[in-house]
Amino acid sequence: MIDHSMGFEPEPEDSKYILRLFITGASPNSTRAVSNLKNICENHLKDRYELEIIDVYQQPDKAELDQIIALPLLIKKAPGIERRLVGDMSNKDRVLSGLGINS
Repeated sequence: MIDHSMGFEPEPEDSKYILRLFITGASPNSTRAVSNLKNICENHLKDRYELEIIDVYQQPDKAELDQIIALPLLIKKAPGIERRLVGDMSNKDRVLSGLGINS
């Protein structure tokens, strides 16, 4: 998983997270990424997140708009600066770090 967020401070614990997960249909990596990310969000961001799942096959315009180059890709739009994480989201500690959440 590529994480472009290393070195950032954790987000405040009451922050609302705006997340977009870009996937490719029902591929194994996409299915795993959705499952892993939903689990992380429910366990660490309960009632403090909005997750939009975008299938690039069905919504290619959104993928183009966000300049998607690798999938699955998670974009954290808020809080704080935008962060991008690539992969199946199976490394929970790395995802939490990328989202600015203390594990």
